[in-house]
Amino acid sequence: MKLDHGVIGNGTLLALVHPDTSIDWLCAPRFDSPSLFARLLDEEKGGTWRFLHCGSSETDAASADSGRAFRGDQKYVRNTNVLITRFEVDGDAWEQFDFMPFVEEGLGQRRPSRLVRYLRPLRGTPLLSMDMDMRPDYARDVGEPKITARGLEYAAHDGLTITLYSNVPVMDLAGGKPFRLDQGRFFVLDCDGKESPAQLADVERDLDLTIATWRRWTQFCSLSGFRDDAVLRSALCLKLFQFAETGGIIAAATTSIPEVVGEPRTWDYRFCWLRDGVFTVEALRRLGQFEEGLEFVDFMLKLADTGPLQPLYGIGTERDLTELSLDHLAGFRGTKPVRIGNAAAEQLQTDLMGEVILCMRTMLTDARVDPGHPDRWMPLVSRMVKEAREAFEVPDLGIWEYRGAPQMHTFSRAMCWAAAHHGAAIARHFQRDELAADWEAAAEKMRTDVLQRGYSEDKGMFTQTFENEEADAANLLLPSIGMLRGDDPRFLSTLDAYKERLVRPTGVMRYVHEDDFGEPKSTFTICSFWWAEALALAGRLDESIEFFERVYAHANPVGLFSEDIDPDSGELLGNFPQAYTHIGLIHAAVTIGAQLKVRGGRNHAWS
Repeated sequence: MKLDHGVIGNGTLLALVHPDTSIDWLCAPRFDSPSLFARLLDEEKGGTWRFLHCGSSETDAASADSGRAFRGDQKYVRNTNVLITRFEVDGDAWEQFDFMPFVEEGLGQRRPSRLVRYLRPLRGTPLLSMDMDMRPDYARDVGEPKITARGLEYAAHDGLTITLYSNVPVMDLAGGKPFRLDQGRFFVLDCDGKESPAQLADVERDLDLTIATWRRWTQFCSLSGFRDDAVLRSALCLKLFQFAETGGIIAAATTSIPEVVGEPRTWDYRFCWLRDGVFTVEALRRLGQFEEGLEFVDFMLKLADTGPLQPLYGIGTERDLTELSLDHLAGFRGTKPVRIGNAAAEQLQTDLMGEVILCMRTMLTDARVDPGHPDRWMPLVSRMVKEAREAFEVPDLGIWEYRGAPQMHTFSRAMCWAAAHHGAAIARHFQRDELAADWEAAAEKMRTDVLQRGYSEDKGMFTQTFENEEADAANLLLPSIGMLRGDDPRFLSTLDAYKERLVRPTGVMRYVHEDDFGEPKSTFTICSFWWAEALALAGRLDESIEFFERVYAHANPVGLFSEDIDPDSGELLGNFPQAYTHIGLIHAAVTIGAQLKVRGGRNHAWS
């Protein structure tokens, strides 16, 4: 199976839809709940929901075959998260809309926990059937339907009841009988029962209003003029990852898609890493979107009340994310283990204080935002700066979450500096001058240490740790966080050194030395976009654009990326879609666009 899927969602649910109509991944009632459909992780018994082709316009329904799979041309309705797939089979043509309702209502949105599939004939009257193979609780159960006056009901995990509404007779659906697509046909999978049963008019109205709501959201995105299509798709993808109920932002929609097929680099990314959430917020803020950032700041303030900050949480602020293996699932392309939970929640990663402060600075000091009274959030700022100063000399497991011994990671030290430096900027902005002076002095000392101990004169590059001389792509962010300029001689020499060590035809490696699982093989796509942005900041704009386009060529057919790219086949690997990758794409494109305008003398909108 390839990651050719589109993703749909509305802030309550997420689903992956294959061009062959299959829903191959859906968890309910939350992003991190057990799955209802998981063909992605076991093609035989994971469960899926699809439509089969049973015959053409002339086929007699009574003599129709059992149906066969078919594949269509899938794309997004322009500037939305609504998927449309068009099919032509045996002279008949039809289209299918897959979406989750996202409808503006007053100052908020209506986001019911339901997945809508709407089929509309274009030519002829094809004969189709529905194949509903629900396997709740990560396929540890089988969803057997019960016919009710409302539709088909399925008992899922944890007492959850799933209801299927349709304008195809319920007895036909229960028996798997073919139906003619001689009019608009809808199939609504309802996961909470809080809304009325769906009717055709409701579905068509929700489709129109959902398209309008997404397009209104994209109209408020500020664009740089470079690869705006890719930027909008990435922004729309990131928007799906914020859980509307709490403001938490997940790292990816899936679990256990391996970084390398056949190797145990399989992780559950359906949780909120503070680092990834902060980067998501900043990517959207650079496009002029603030709602997500304000909600995420509220999420972080709630987390701070629960105890010491940890690298990641459940989207409902859960701290215990015990890591388990599901041995009954075959895994993506047979790769095990399939994991749920993530032990990285228990790690010490000292970069997170800097990331929290970076987020708070950009959100709280922006003139377009009402920050509220400092008494609400200043205690967290002070706490993060204090903890960063204490952690500066404490070894940690780093941004790549090694499972071995802690080390003095250069990037983690740089982020401790960022906490003090940008914390001082917040304090100065709100007239806490004495506090600002103290933090500025501490930051300057940390910066001196990082630039001296984290840079190898012998290798001519910033190193992964203060103790070793390995290359680490995380250091490509040093200009972005403000530690030094992109044209600083030390950074320019680092680019030259990393080009030899980390850059591959398909992208950029995180690092190349052996880790807890052996030698890494796949390129890490956010690092590839970090590389493109770093080149632009260093003044190597043409090289930056060429590399950006080379990496972007690996996007799937609807413009989505996973975490990694296989260097041999060029295929997408790792959890999908991956927030990190789309964050990196946005930052690189916005920076390149700004540089192109300066180079071309187009500093005015009309120039």
